[in-house]
Amino acid sequence: MDIRKKAIAAAVLLACAAPLSVSMDFAAPATAYATPATETQASDAFAVDFKKGQPAIFEPSDGWTNGDPFNVFWHKDNVTFEDGTMQLTIDYDSSQDKVPYSGGEFRSKKTYGYGRYEVSMKAIKNDGCVSSFFTYTGPYDGDPWDEIDFEVLGKDTSKVQLNYFRNGVGGHEKMIDLGFDASDDFHTYAFEWHKDKIIWFVDGKEVFRREGANLPCTKGKIMMNAWCGKGVDTWLKPFNDENLPLTAEYQWVKYTPFAE
Repeated sequence: MDIRKKAIAAAVLLACAAPLSVSMDFAAPATAYATPATETQASDAFAVDFKKGQPAIFEPSDGWTNGDPFNVFWHKDNVTFEDGTMQLTIDYDSSQDKVPYSGGEFRSKKTYGYGRYEVSMKAIKNDGCVSSFFTYTGPYDGDPWDEIDFEVLGKDTSKVQLNYFRNGVGGHEKMIDLGFDASDDFHTYAFEWHKDKIIWFVDGKEVFRREGANLPCTKGKIMMNAWCGKGVDTWLKPFNDENLPLTAEYQWVKYTPFAE
């Protein structure tokens, strides 16, 4: 079960029905309005190769912590581009006193709707960590909480966890046996987001799908992050910090819009 997200689901649902109240360690952006995922256009398409460094359409998270169960403070210095890849790093953090560790997160500046989302990623193998690729929009952007996930849990990198949220309601976790160790090499993780279904792929092969109503319907940002948790030992196992720094690597990311 994706405990880190369910832990704040109740607060998100209240936020959708009342004026937004943020108690995080960063200032909320100016209020926006939910944009339907159907609002796509051909010009939204992109393919980013991290061999070329940081792309202009993305930016690192910097200067805040999400709070429990994230046990990292996001720093732009934890997002680096070397040897043809992007690295998201978990390390000790002595620059602030809120949490003991730092993490790396990279997010698109724009939001994107229905389409195919793809990434080439090599995950962290270490108890207590998560390496991810997902779409997200939430109350801090003035939107309902919609999300679609790939999450590799460092405690067992032979599997990947799939999940999605619609208006703050999750609980759709699905563990997939990969047939390989996601920390050994780069593999392609992709999902197709349609109005009536979500289809997840690994190395071009369909591994799972969800069909029906109550699927995400709000445009979201494309995100990648690496972090360690606290208070979620039954989900992630206790964090082992003996091998810091720990790094997840990404080669490229791609988006192809659908017209629906």
